[in-house]
Amino acid sequence: MVALLLILVLFGAFFFCEYLIYFPTILKCAWPKISHARGEEGIDGRSMDSTVRAMVLSDTHLLGAVGGHWFDKLRREWQMERAFQTALWLLRPEIVFILGDIFDEGKWSSQKHWEDDVRRFHRMFRHSTDTELVVLVGNHDIGFHYEMDWFKLQRFEKVFNASSTRIVTKKGVNFLLVNSVALHGDGCPICQSVEKELIKLSRDLNCSLQSSQSGGGLTDSCEGSQLYPPTSPIMLQHYPLYRVSDAGCTGLDAAPPEERHLLFREKYDVLSKEASQRLLQWFKPRLILSGHTHSGCEVLHDNKYPEVSVPSFSWRNRNNPSFILASVSPGSYALSKCFLPEESTVIGVYCSAGACLLLLILAHCMWMKGLLQCLSLCLLGKHKSL
Repeated sequence: MVALLLILVLFGAFFFCEYLIYFPTILKCAWPKISHARGEEGIDGRSMDSTVRAMVLSDTHLLGAVGGHWFDKLRREWQMERAFQTALWLLRPEIVFILGDIFDEGKWSSQKHWEDDVRRFHRMFRHSTDTELVVLVGNHDIGFHYEMDWFKLQRFEKVFNASSTRIVTKKGVNFLLVNSVALHGDGCPICQSVEKELIKLSRDLNCSLQSSQSGGGLTDSCEGSQLYPPTSPIMLQHYPLYRVSDAGCTGLDAAPPEERHLLFREKYDVLSKEASQRLLQWFKPRLILSGHTHSGCEVLHDNKYPEVSVPSFSWRNRNNPSFILASVSPGSYALSKCFLPEESTVIGVYCSAGACLLLLILAHCMWMKGLLQCLSLCLLGKHKSL
């Protein structure tokens, strides 16, 4: 009987912590509703009901062969896999964006270790054909500016079958993906290539807006441009735009109070002022989503360009990971945050289960001790009567 109770406690704690806990937590999340007047239409005449359901997460940091302890790797990757698969099953997003730092050691991993990391990523973040997965590049994937090279960048782009700087269009919504690692502005070959592509995309978007406003006609300067839906883009990138610190950030997922006033370093913690201003001038995004800091923050640039920093998705970087649910139409958007189970909660459940096991074992031992004493007294009494 005691053995059965021990097994039930062990199995119950394991099943709850490794499977069940994700369901009630993620069930609290819901897609935000876009508020708009009935019959209102987007800029291009599309119905505002054509809403894209986008899930946005960041900084998964799959551990590599050099710095990753096997238990740390097992624990944190299982947490991310269960969280991601549960979120897909319950929320059914149409598109998922991961804002860079997919891997922890992509910047120095060998080809063999890189292939192993990629295999694990595809297993953890598997998805149906109904969901599109879009991955952005981060500094841990190809290295910081001084570490990146064409080999690492092209290796990353080949795995995810797409350029690191491009526009993804869905239901009339333009999602601009920016390789922010290459925005140092020092004229490096990759930097020049990325900036050239960004200038082209900016021209294409501006020409698309002009074409819509002029009834379909293109000016001579727009000849040969690729036309996109005439809406301001949602800009996604790994590095945040320039800000002094996280001093103005609040909320459960903000940086710890003792870290919020630490000054950010340009081109390392955030983009430079110059690169940030160029992006805002080129694209005039209606929303910026970024990662890198592992903490949440909301910033308004130039009093009109909102940016949301998305916290890390992994327990390795924070106790309370989360992701963003975005409902986006051609003319509007709404965001909500979805928190995952806290690692401290799971540890607490396991500790409670361990305490219960210890109490059961002690109670069993005391019961057995009492039983043995009783038997000894009975046997002694019989011996005396003889």
